[in-house]
Amino acid sequence: MIVGTAGHIDHGKTTLTRALTGVDTDRLKEEKARGISIELGYAYLPLDDGTTLGVIDVPGHEKFIRTMASGVTGIDVALLVIAADDGIMPQTREHLAILQILGVKRGVVALTKTDRADADRIAQVESDIAALLADTPFAGSPVFRTAATNPGDPGVAALLAHLRGLARALPARDASRLFRLGVDRVFTLTGQGTVVTGTALAGSVAVGDVLALAPGGGQARVRAIHAQSRAAQSGHAGQRLALNLAGIAKDDVERGSWVVDPAMAACSERVDADLTLLADAQPLKAWTPLHVHIGAAHRTAHAVPLDADVLEPGRRGRVQLVFDAPLHAVPGDRFVVRNAAATHTLGGGVVLDPFGAARKRRSAARLAWLDALAHYVDDGDAGALVAASPAGLAASDLTRLTQARADALALPDTILRLPLAGGDTLFIAPAALAPLEARALASLADFHARQPDDAGPETYRLKRMVAPDLPDTLWSGLVARMLGAGAIRKTGHSLHLPAHTVALSPAEEALAARLLPALEAGRYDPPWVRDLARDFGLPELDVRALLRKLARAGQANQVVPDLFYHPARLAELAHIVAGLADAQAASFRDATGLGRKRAIQILEFFDRVGYTRRVRNSHLVRPNVSWQSA
Repeated sequence: MIVGTAGHIDHGKTTLTRALTGVDTDRLKEEKARGISIELGYAYLPLDDGTTLGVIDVPGHEKFIRTMASGVTGIDVALLVIAADDGIMPQTREHLAILQILGVKRGVVALTKTDRADADRIAQVESDIAALLADTPFAGSPVFRTAATNPGDPGVAALLAHLRGLARALPARDASRLFRLGVDRVFTLTGQGTVVTGTALAGSVAVGDVLALAPGGGQARVRAIHAQSRAAQSGHAGQRLALNLAGIAKDDVERGSWVVDPAMAACSERVDADLTLLADAQPLKAWTPLHVHIGAAHRTAHAVPLDADVLEPGRRGRVQLVFDAPLHAVPGDRFVVRNAAATHTLGGGVVLDPFGAARKRRSAARLAWLDALAHYVDDGDAGALVAASPAGLAASDLTRLTQARADALALPDTILRLPLAGGDTLFIAPAALAPLEARALASLADFHARQPDDAGPETYRLKRMVAPDLPDTLWSGLVARMLGAGAIRKTGHSLHLPAHTVALSPAEEALAARLLPALEAGRYDPPWVRDLARDFGLPELDVRALLRKLARAGQANQVVPDLFYHPARLAELAHIVAGLADAQAASFRDATGLGRKRAIQILEFFDRVGYTRRVRNSHLVRPNVSWQSA
């Protein structure tokens, strides 16, 4: 069990921690000199049942609120410390608000320095404490009178006995999730390398495991583990862990980084969240700058209200947080927001979608998806989450949202599983596919009626006709499903209804048997229509008409007017594009030996059919798209 202290500066948090555990958590020279905590302190006490009680001692000064917020993330029990002589003070209230914002449910109160106050004063402060906690999750929490500077103080002993009882009754954390640890300290040990410490919020880890740094993406092997300040072969959720990592330098890690299972390493600069403002906060308008504390991370962001133009004080609403740099989060993560000057806590909330949309973020479909994520955060039903996703969820995305591998989730049998290129799987409800299939069939029927001599549109041309905003992963899965069921067929690169054909006459078939080998022999620089007409002694109009018909039938590809490529040679060029780190006109030209103009024509063809997409001067192969599917 992990206990986190909270309370005003100089109310005795560190002294009480020392009395409970025998450990002085003020380790810095400046902390000793000034008599206040500046950094997080850690103390551990072995219990009779073999487990260990961990205590995180947080600073109380208002200048160190960011440190306090990182310290209480992931704790099991809050120990609210209030001095009998001072009573409730400003940081007492702010720390209490942060504990509620971060979702801490269990608490206990230590009334310290009771040897400095008389009975009437103690009774008054206890009455004030009851009133303070009345409307919070800590209402009714036991209050222990302590004088921690007195050896053998009975109040300290009673508090320790209560904490031991809580530790025995504490439910075990879910260890089936993938591993996540928020780094709150990083240092190096001579001969050992980089060591990170933090609270494991999910999953388990063992010596030899490979973990990823998020953000950053670097990977490291776990060389050694200390769990609750003891050497161990493994660690699990709910423990304070120190991980000795091989493969990551100290300068690559900072407080606020995450060490996670590699499947969880994706980050985003946009996070959609449910935010509640405190009653004394300022109204939150579009693009309001904020300081955000999530896990042990402290980041700056701009907030964009999603439900209305302004989020009023004391109200709850949906917002998108746009960060200055990529951030790691998962649905259900709690966070605290402070004003632009970082002098006042404004409120906090819970992450819904850690991969917020850059466009149409206030659309009805987008807000409905956030509703579904909010229900998932409350009940953990992954099946309902998939059913609510209009575009389905790839297995990799489902893992990042649920913190569990898709094959380990108890999904209903009614959920469809569509194979995707690259070995991924798309999970989607049948109700989401039926209207898309109907629209695809109707679009093909209309296309055939308008262009009976055309074999049919290419995969991504049909997508633009049916649902241009549909994610590529869903469209690829839908086409594969319809092809597998025989609802549509594919000839070359053209999709068509089963009954539709583009027939060649015997004369056309004979001529095609002569022209297609000539195109293939031309490799990356095939002859133009006029050259073919001259070489074979044919009318140019006849050659052009036949090649266009072959292109509609999927047996040739028209890159530009009067220039046709054999599909096998275009496949080779597509393979070259995929192998380039940055496919630009110059690099593609050098790789193929073509001229610059022809290189640009081919790259633009690949963009047009959906194999690549242009980003400034680069042509990027679309994820989960092969040349065959394009």
